Amino acid sequence: MSRFGEFVLVRRHGFVAELVLDRPKAMNAVSSAMAVSVAEACRALGGERDVRAVVLSSSSDRAFCVGADLKERNSFSDAELVRQRPVTRAAYGGVLELPMPVVAAVHGFALGGGFELALACDLIVADETAVVGLPEVSVGVIPGGGGTQLLPRRVGAARAAELIFSARRVEAREALELGLVDQVVGAGDDREAALELAGRIAGNSPVGLRAAKRALRVGYGLDLQAGLEVEDAAWRSVAFSGDRAEGVAAFNEKRAPQWPGE
Repeated sequence: MSRFGEFVLVRRHGFVAELVLDRPKAMNAVSSAMAVSVAEACRALGGERDVRAVVLSSSSDRAFCVGADLKERNSFSDAELVRQRPVTRAAYGGVLELPMPVVAAVHGFALGGGFELALACDLIVADETAVVGLPEVSVGVIPGGGGTQLLPRRVGAARAAELIFSARRVEAREALELGLVDQVVGAGDDREAALELAGRIAGNSPVGLRAAKRALRVGYGLDLQAGLEVEDAAWRSVAFSGDRAEGVAAFNEKRAPQWPGE
C-alpha cells in the first residue's frame, strides 16, 4: 500500500491498482491538498507498466465523493481561487489521462466534482445507494472538472443539458437507465464488483488495453475516416509487439498467455 498525502492511498491487487479517496470525515470533498494527492497518485500509476487496470474507490461509507470542498472555497479570495484552478484541473485530468482502463466504484453521493471523477473513468459500477448529479449551477458555477464535456459523450447533448441545467440528483436505477452509470449492484457491493471487472480486464494484453483505450479516446467525435486512421495507428503500435506474438502463440497452443507487456 502506498499513501499520497493525507487523503489518497493506492492498494495493489495483482495487476489491478486501487486508487482510494480517503477523506471519509468530509465524504471525500476535494480540497486543494486532496487534489494535489490525486494528481500525484495518477502520475505514479501512469508510469507503472505492470498496472493493467485501475479501480477508483472510496473509504467513506456515505459517499464516493461530494465534489469540491465548498468550506475551503468559501475562504478563498479571487486570487486564491485562480491559483487553485490548475491544481483541481490536474486532479481530474490525472484520472482522465490514465493510460490503462479505469473503473469507478460508486456508492452514496457522487455529486459535482465527485461525479466528474467518476465520469473521467472508462466504466462506472454503482451500488443501489448511489446518487449522482452535477448540481453546480445551483451554487452559481458550472461543472468545471470535465462534466460539460464528459457527460454529453455518455448520454448525448440534450440529456446532458437537462441534467446540468436542472441540477437534479439521480438515483442508481434511473442513472443506469440514462447511461450515467454502466452497472448497478447490491448495496455495498460496488467495490467488489469493480475490482472483479478490473480483474477480468487485467487478464488481457496490457499493450492491447492501452492502445484500445487510446483509440477509443482519440477517435471519439472524429469523422469516420479520421477515426479509422486513429484506429490504424493504434493497431500498428501493437501489431509487432511482444504481446501480440504471445497472444497468437498462446491461442494456437491452447494455453493462457503470459503477457510480456511490451
